[in-house]
Amino acid sequence: MEELVGLREGSSGDPVTLQELWGPCPHIRRGIRGGLEWLKQKLFRLGEDWYFLMTLGVLMALVSYAMNFAIGHVVRGSGIPELKTMLAGVILEDYLDIKNFGAKVVGLSCTLATGSTLFLGKVGPFVHLSVMIAAYLGRVRTTTIGEPENKSKQNEMLVAAAAVGVATVFAAPFSGVLFSIEVMSSHFSVWDYWRGFFAATCGAFMFRLLAVFNSEQETITSLYKTSFRVDVPFDLPEIFFFVALGGICGILSCAYLFCQRTFLSFIRTNRFSSKLLATSKPVYSALATLLLASITYPPGVGHFLASRLSMKQHLDSLFDNHSWVLMTQNSSPPWPEELDPQHLWWEWYHPQFTIFGTLAFFLVMKFWMLILATTIPMPAGYFMPIFILGAAIGRLLGEALAVAFPEGIVAGGVTNPIMPGGYALAGAAAFSGAVTHTISTALLAFELTGQIVHALPVLMAVLAANAIAQSCQPSFYDGTIIVKKLPYLPRILGRNIGSHHVRVEHFMNHSITTLAKDTPLEEVVKVVTSTDVAEYPLVESTESQILVGIVQRAQLVQALQAEPPSRAPGHQQCLQDILARGCPTEPVTLTLFSETTLHQAQNLFKLLNLQSLFVTSRGRAVGCVSWVEMKKAISNLTNPPAPK
Repeated sequence: MEELVGLREGSSGDPVTLQELWGPCPHIRRGIRGGLEWLKQKLFRLGEDWYFLMTLGVLMALVSYAMNFAIGHVVRGSGIPELKTMLAGVILEDYLDIKNFGAKVVGLSCTLATGSTLFLGKVGPFVHLSVMIAAYLGRVRTTTIGEPENKSKQNEMLVAAAAVGVATVFAAPFSGVLFSIEVMSSHFSVWDYWRGFFAATCGAFMFRLLAVFNSEQETITSLYKTSFRVDVPFDLPEIFFFVALGGICGILSCAYLFCQRTFLSFIRTNRFSSKLLATSKPVYSALATLLLASITYPPGVGHFLASRLSMKQHLDSLFDNHSWVLMTQNSSPPWPEELDPQHLWWEWYHPQFTIFGTLAFFLVMKFWMLILATTIPMPAGYFMPIFILGAAIGRLLGEALAVAFPEGIVAGGVTNPIMPGGYALAGAAAFSGAVTHTISTALLAFELTGQIVHALPVLMAVLAANAIAQSCQPSFYDGTIIVKKLPYLPRILGRNIGSHHVRVEHFMNHSITTLAKDTPLEEVVKVVTSTDVAEYPLVESTESQILVGIVQRAQLVQALQAEPPSRAPGHQQCLQDILARGCPTEPVTLTLFSETTLHQAQNLFKLLNLQSLFVTSRGRAVGCVSWVEMKKAISNLTNPPAPK
């Protein structure tokens, strides 16, 4: 009944089906269908990607705001290390499955509901949520326009999604894009740059617009408001103290990264803890949370940790531009029974402990408590806690300078008082930038506060901290990749010029199995059944070994099964006969020469997201290089083996 029945009288000339002829309102239904086709053509004329990128930004803003609203009224880990490995060309099963979206949202909501108990954020999981939606929208896009899946298109969506994940948490599109560039990949396409900005701007705008619609704000403003002086925010001699703050943050970040990576490795290798995590994750999570909750209980030790403050209130209080020490010299503010939103800094004061004691105790305790919290198998972000730790470091130095120079530093005959809040801002950007090996945290600090008066000192502090951290320790995300043993190529430090003297021939795999066109089919069958590689290098002849292409193992097996070896006397079939009957081969578009340096090979692998390459010498196939050989060569370069 679905056959075409010809032309209908008075129709446009298109054949119609019986179902359309007999269905109700055929003219209306055909008009709607034609209108939808016209709308599809008009919308996709500018490029269908932009509409999906805008949808991605709006959806992530809705989820972010809804999560904040739910927490205000009332799948494990960060996800960024795994995304880095995926963008490097490694396929991780189920990482982008949309079925995990609900579990991730619920788990992250529970994490944020704990407040200062676990002291964890949501940046990393939100990046994971964003890339899951991006992958799903990418599949919808390919289904809608009817084109096959494109790996490069998928990577473009994932890179834009990483920027959206950061932008919708902090309402900071500029730093969100730059942060994703610095953290996610070593090479970045300019085309992805514009796409990331477009999606991140849509997400950040929608996130702040929802606050206006909910009557939380009168207009779109910064997330953390500050009141720093605009005319003279700092004196010129203070530049030295800002740079010194960057050095302090760099040293402390190295200590934090080393302790965090060592403890995480211990938890995963220790017999008792590894068994507990493998069989009873809820038990381990409950024990760790119970310990942290006992310490942060406000009437107890939590009194000295400002544990009644939320993470936003921590930053609001630490960015205060008044000196707490000078304010408490002549009067002792009471510790209120209930949190006073107008005097959040009272939570940092104790008559017998002083402001310095409270800040120092907060730093020492949160240092190891955050390391412990990162081992709990639950969705959590670790950027925001690090950002607050850096703010506390800067606040401590700022208060010390305010005591050392109570009237301010005299410069040019003018005296301006010290603003500890400016040092807290610089410390937050410097410490978080050193831990993550990024510079964009300086711009993030400006977008969060809406003020850029401390641009120069904050940037100098971030640069000083990064100079120390990047020369001593891998970043937080790279350290997690190392501990989890994810497939990811380590970077070669710029100071290690030895990589230019190590050639591919020194570390390549020499034992490769080649198939020559004149190889008898019996030998081909033996090679296929005795090896399990995914592809074979195809050479011109057994004697010349000139590389001419690649044969996929699965296609070769299929061709051999379809064409069994001939038993005719006097005729011996060879691989060339199978290839002539239609067994597909792939051209070799890129190879390494045996004289290629390790530095050049690593750049190619990272730039093109490669897994392996064949090595040739004067056209002859002499070996291959995969991630295994590359990682071993870089490791030997960084930590040379002991001489035998």
